[in-house]
Amino acid sequence: MIVDSHCHLDFPDLAADEAGLLARARMAGVGRFLTISTRVRRNAALQAIAARHEDVFFTAGTHPHHAAEESEVATSEIVALAAHPRCVGIGEAGLDYHYDRSPRDVQERVFRTNIAAARDTRLPLVIHARVADDDMIRILDDEMGKGTFKAVLHCFTSTEELARTGIDLGFFVSFSGVLTFKKSDELRRIARLVPPERLLVETDAPYLSPEPHRGKRNEPAFVVETAKVLAATRGMSFDAISALTTANFHHLFEKAASTDAPSPVMAGSVLAGSTLA
Repeated sequence: MIVDSHCHLDFPDLAADEAGLLARARMAGVGRFLTISTRVRRNAALQAIAARHEDVFFTAGTHPHHAAEESEVATSEIVALAAHPRCVGIGEAGLDYHYDRSPRDVQERVFRTNIAAARDTRLPLVIHARVADDDMIRILDDEMGKGTFKAVLHCFTSTEELARTGIDLGFFVSFSGVLTFKKSDELRRIARLVPPERLLVETDAPYLSPEPHRGKRNEPAFVVETAKVLAATRGMSFDAISALTTANFHHLFEKAASTDAPSPVMAGSVLAGSTLA
């Protein structure tokens, strides 16, 4: 089994083909799906998807693109949503200075609200970081000083410095289809350095389709292609990287591991490769 640790099943491109794309993913060996919140106030759609599929889980949080829209959402509102039995994480939340769709000070304030929710619930935070490494490192160091929390740097495309910061703070690092792109040599170098017990794979569907599907709509089945490249990058077999990343997913998202969905595969002896430690 392999897990798509980050997708957006509520987005129109995927919602129109929900049953079909999940069936294709299951046929490809994808055993669990985490559909990620981008707006707290639209969480009901994610709850409905999870209710229809026992192998789908969801998160609760506000994406930096929508920080201005949800600037007044309180930590308590996110915490309340997180009590749902299928809500296994907080976010995605963070900073995006590439598009700057919300003012940067508002992005930071909303990000800190989501961090507080992760700390209060003890659920992992899904972090979005784009062209904002310096501020991201500053905020993470500051917030960790207020109390520990778990997190994953999702769709990692940032610098080695941010990767090192995340690893030092105990975070996981997740790689998307960008890892498969021809010009992603630096990203593959960083992927070789992440400790094996901190690795995850994802699609971020409907975005960032991996090779050989680049240019097409992404979907959860394609996480297999990213896992193949990660396996080759780390000098591991596909089966080993599947077992490893599945075990890592259940270690981070413990609430998902405690359900009656398919049992997690333990990593055991598949831990291998260089680390940033």
